Amino acid sequence: MSKVRIDLYSDTHTQPGPAMREAIASAEVGDEQHGTDPTTNLLQDMVAELLGKQAALFLPSGTMCNQIAYRIWCQPGDEIIADVTAHTIHSETGGPAAIAGAMMRTVDGKRGIFTADQIEAALRPSKRNVPRSALVSVENTCNFGGGTVWPVETLQSIFQRTRDVGIKCHMDGARLLNAVVESGTPATDYAATQDSLWIDLSKGLGCPVGAVIAGDSDFIEQAFRLKHLLGGAMRQSGIIAAAGVYALENNVERLAEDHENARHLASRLRDIPGIRLDPETVETNLVFFDVSHTPFTAPEIISRLLEHGIQIGARDDTRMRAVTHLDISRAMVDEAADVLGDILRG
Repeated sequence: MSKVRIDLYSDTHTQPGPAMREAIASAEVGDEQHGTDPTTNLLQDMVAELLGKQAALFLPSGTMCNQIAYRIWCQPGDEIIADVTAHTIHSETGGPAAIAGAMMRTVDGKRGIFTADQIEAALRPSKRNVPRSALVSVENTCNFGGGTVWPVETLQSIFQRTRDVGIKCHMDGARLLNAVVESGTPATDYAATQDSLWIDLSKGLGCPVGAVIAGDSDFIEQAFRLKHLLGGAMRQSGIIAAAGVYALENNVERLAEDHENARHLASRLRDIPGIRLDPETVETNLVFFDVSHTPFTAPEIISRLLEHGIQIGARDDTRMRAVTHLDISRAMVDEAADVLGDILRG
């Protein structure tokens, strides 16, 4: 296998650039458990302001953000309503059951996006012998839906319905800033439809690690206790928080380049016999495509691409996913498409 030169596997594979590494190296630090790490405090303040929330908390991962929120909003035996494609169902090791003791109730949205009417249909009746509907969890953008952007009007209608019945809303915002940049909707407008939400630093923003969750002051105080409980306290975390500060100052608007590169890749894939985009429309930086009508399975294609130093992921034997990010240029997109076309034309 050749060394990977063009890594389209995930935006989690981004590498911190020289300027971000310099920010990391020069970070002023303290003890974040005691609230005295100035760089971590700055990052948390920046995210709280970005999202229009009272407070924010720096955590090691987005998965921890989701699981802390679920633990706060749910009692054991409660139910969380989420789309059938939700990351928290498929890729977080059963965390809602293990940590919050909560059940998942799925709705079948369109490419990961569901409606207030679907929430209405999923709500449990108020009876002693049924699970209690406690939380609606949305994912923006929706990964397995194809990088889809939630219309803010849909979120507003869901939020209103949850207010009517007294349940909470939480957003998995792993790629929220991709949605903000693509839609032009301010982050505060999205955040206003949620009781809690978070942004990831280690995907399109290019940081090596971390996520930041936000909500009201009481929520964040509870979240800090759970951060300790789950082993998420990090002491001199300013070393990594500095990367987040740099990213918020420099790497947000450039996400639009990733979206354009993804659409360019999609246009190139359409010209390769046997490949079908799934979904057909590429909204942000995720490109899913079906290879069931080619001579090879997805794992075989992955192996052949790696021989050329190109890495692309797969969800199963027929569906593949390519992700553009700050380490992927337009020329890399074209080279990957050329090599993939050569392999499939064989």
